[in-house]
Amino acid sequence: MSDHASYGFTTTILHNDRQQAIEHGSPHKPVHTSVTFGYKDARDLAAVFQGKQSGYRYGRQGNPTVSALEDKISKMEGGAASICFATGMAAIGALFQALLREGDQIISSAFLFGNTSSLLQTVASQGVAVAYVDATDVANVEAVITPATRMVFVETIANPRTQIADLKKIGSLCRERGILFVVDNTMTSPYLFQPKKVGAGLVINSLTKSIAGHGNVLGGAITDTGLFDWAAYPNIADNFRKQASPQQGMAQIRAKALRDFGASLAPDAAHQIAVGAETIALRLERECANALALAKMLEADPRVAVVHYPGLATHPQHALATELFRAYGALFSFELRADIDCFDFLNRLKLAINATHLGDTRTLIIPVAHTIFFEMGAERRAAMGIADSLIRVSVGIEDTQDLLQDFSAALSA
Repeated sequence: MSDHASYGFTTTILHNDRQQAIEHGSPHKPVHTSVTFGYKDARDLAAVFQGKQSGYRYGRQGNPTVSALEDKISKMEGGAASICFATGMAAIGALFQALLREGDQIISSAFLFGNTSSLLQTVASQGVAVAYVDATDVANVEAVITPATRMVFVETIANPRTQIADLKKIGSLCRERGILFVVDNTMTSPYLFQPKKVGAGLVINSLTKSIAGHGNVLGGAITDTGLFDWAAYPNIADNFRKQASPQQGMAQIRAKALRDFGASLAPDAAHQIAVGAETIALRLERECANALALAKMLEADPRVAVVHYPGLATHPQHALATELFRAYGALFSFELRADIDCFDFLNRLKLAINATHLGDTRTLIIPVAHTIFFEMGAERRAAMGIADSLIRVSVGIEDTQDLLQDFSAALSA
C-alpha cells in the first residue's frame, strides 16, 4: 500500500495501521498498556515535552494504540488531525472547556442530543451565552450572530426527531464571518457524510456508536479538518501560539482536555474501536436499508400517526439528506395512534431491545419522553417537537423480514 490515498473508505481503514512498521507483522497496532515512556537521552525527553520532537510523555496525553486510532479517524473524516477521548460527551466537553471563555457566545441547534443540551446549560452558567436556534434554516443562525460569537454547533441529523441542519449554508456563513463551525457527525458517521465538505472546522464523533458499532466500548473524537484559521481565533493561549497556526487549536484542546482534565481514552478501548471500525461500511449499508424498509412499513400502517425519517419523501429535509448523505441513517422515530399505549406496544416486540444507545448491530427501541429526555421537562420537550408518545428506533443488522414481522406483529396484537 504505497499510495493509500487512492484506496476506498474501507480498504484505507483496514490497512491504515500497516502504513507504519508494526512488531511481528501484525495488521493491527498492538495494545500498549504502559502509561510512562522512557528515553535513553534526557535531551530527547525534554524535546518531547517542549514540542520540538515527536514522542510520548505520559499515558493521559497520548499512547501509541490511541494514536493509531486517531490517525484512522482522521483518514475517515478526511481531516488533518484527531484527538480521542474516553466518551463522546468527553469530546464535546473538551471542545467547550478548551475553546470558550466567559463573555463568548455559542450558537447551537435547538434540536440537540439531551446530554449535549444539559452540558450547554452548564456552559451557560459559567458565563458563556448560548443561543438556541432552529438550524434547519441558516437565516435563524445569522440572526443571532454577535461580535462575541465564537462557534456554531450543530448535529448532522437531530436525535430523536431527525431534523437536518442547513449544513451547506451554515458552513458558508461561518466561513464568511470567520466563525468556527463545529459539526457533530455521530448520527451519520464519516461513512455516510464528511462535514469537511460543508466547511466544518471541527468534527465530533461519538466512537461508541456506529464507528465501534457493537455496543461494547465507549469513546469519542474531535477531528480538525484543516479548514479553520486558528491564527484568527482569539482564545488561543500564548504558549500555543508558538505552534504553527494549523496546529494551535488541537494543541490547546489536547493540553486542556487530556493533560489538565484527564478525559483520556484507554488503549484497550482504542483497540476495540479500531477493530470495530473496520466493518462500519458493511454494517451501515445493512442498517440503513433496514431502517428505510421499516420506516416505510410503519408510515403505511394506519395505527402509526407519523414517522420521522429523512429517507421518507414526507420528511421536511428529505431533498437535503438525499443531496448530502450516502444514505439516510439507521435511526428514526415514530408516534403511534393516540389510542395505542406505547409501553404495551414496546413490550410486545420480540427482537427489538428496550434500551438506550444507537448505532448498535442490534435494533434498540426506547420511549423518548419517559426516559432519555425526561429530565428536560415537558416545556423543553414540546419546543423540540418531542411528543409524549414518541418512540425512537436505532435499527440493527437483523434480517430485514424478521424486523418487519416483529414490528407488524406488535402492532397487530
